[in-house]
Amino acid sequence: MKKYISAALLASVLVLSTTGCSSVIRNTSLAVHYTDTGVNELDDYPVIRSTGYAVISRQKGSSHSEKQINAMRASKMEAYRELTEQVAGVYVKAKNSNANNIEKSDKLTTEVEGLVHGARVVRQYPLGDTYVTELEMDTKRIYDMYQIRGAL
Repeated sequence: MKKYISAALLASVLVLSTTGCSSVIRNTSLAVHYTDTGVNELDDYPVIRSTGYAVISRQKGSSHSEKQINAMRASKMEAYRELTEQVAGVYVKAKNSNANNIEKSDKLTTEVEGLVHGARVVRQYPLGDTYVTELEMDTKRIYDMYQIRGAL
């Protein structure tokens, strides 16, 4: 069990794609230290960031305040989805069919599923008719949480 958790933690630390509205802040040195538990500890831990957006006027609600609260929630969910894409990856399923060398249909679906630990809201603010939520996840903090729990 400990090996699985440490492998998942290291995978989440090392999977650092930058897509959409996301960015990764990290130093160039990723030297690895071996510990007596066999868990690899990095010199530098990246801070992964994501941003979610939601249009206020498109939200359900009878008043502007209610729409703004719903946009706050929607932008936060979008930011978490973006963060999950970076940590856990994206499942992509594509299907197309051809007849007589002519494309009949083309279907592309994506799915994201994962558990995000230790993310925090950096800022939430309205920007015109859009609500913005910025999240960040310090991977050193995640490593420390697993170490405190005795999972490493």
